[in-house]
Amino acid sequence: MTVMSARYITMTEWGAAFIERYNGHPSQPADAPIGFPVWLNALHFFNAFLMVLIIRTGITVRQETRPQAYWTPRGGGKKISLTLWFHQTLDVVWVACGALFYILLFTTGQWKRIVPTSLDVFPNALSAGLQYLTLNWPTENGWVHYNALQLLAYFITVFIAAPLAIISGVRMSGFWNEAWTAASKAYPAPVARAIHFPVMIYFVGFIIVHVLLVFATGALRNLNHMYAARGSADPTEYAGDVTGLIVFLLSLAVMAAAWVAARPALLAPVANRMGDVSAR
Repeated sequence: MTVMSARYITMTEWGAAFIERYNGHPSQPADAPIGFPVWLNALHFFNAFLMVLIIRTGITVRQETRPQAYWTPRGGGKKISLTLWFHQTLDVVWVACGALFYILLFTTGQWKRIVPTSLDVFPNALSAGLQYLTLNWPTENGWVHYNALQLLAYFITVFIAAPLAIISGVRMSGFWNEAWTAASKAYPAPVARAIHFPVMIYFVGFIIVHVLLVFATGALRNLNHMYAARGSADPTEYAGDVTGLIVFLLSLAVMAAAWVAARPALLAPVANRMGDVSAR
C-alpha cells in the first residue's frame, strides 16, 4: 500500500510537477570535489570495522551479568569487566579515527559533499523519498553528487550521531572522574545512558539501510566507489569491474576474524599490558 500510494502521488499533476522541479539532488557548491579519495576508502573500512566491534561489545556489556574476566588499571582505579575495557579501548581508537576523518574532511573540501548548503535539500529529500518508495530509484551517481536523503543521512551520522555517542560515552566511561562534582550533577550518568543506547540503535538502523541501498542501487558501482576509489561521471565506465567487490569481501573476512578473536582468552594478554586482568 505504501508503494501504491507513493506511485499515485507521483502520477498526480502536483506530484509529477514536484518531482520535475525537485529531482532529489540539492544544489551543492560549485567547487565541491568529485570522487572518493583513497584516504576516505580506508577510513570508511576502519570505521565499519570498529563500529561492528563497538556495537557488539556495547550490547554484551549491557546484557552481561557475570563477566568472565575483569580489568583493573595498574595505577589504581575502578575495576571493570574485560568486555567493558575492550569496548572503551575500541572507542578511543574510533574517536582517533573520527578526528583524523574530520581533519581530512575539512582540509580537502570533502565536507561540501555531506553538509547541506541550501534549504532546497528538504524538498529534494522529500522527492528522493517518494522516488524510493515507488521502487523506481532516483537517478544518482554518488561519485559526483549525493541525493538529498543520502546527504542528510551522512550529515546526521557524522555531525550529530557520532558526537552524541562520544559525549554520552565519555560520561559513562572510566575516563570520567566522579570527583568532578559540579559537572557530574549537571550531566548525570542516567542522562548519558538515555542518550547512548538510542544513538546505538540509530547506528544499527543506519548500517542496515545503508548496506541494503548500496546493494539495491548498483552494488558493483557503489562498492567500487567506497572500497576501491574507482568511479567516473559516467556511471557505465566501470560496469562489470569487481575490484570494489573483492576488497569488500576481504574486509568482511577481516571483520569476521576480529569478531571471532574478540574473546577473553585472546583479549586478556593484550589487556594485561595495560593493567591487571583477573577472574574476579
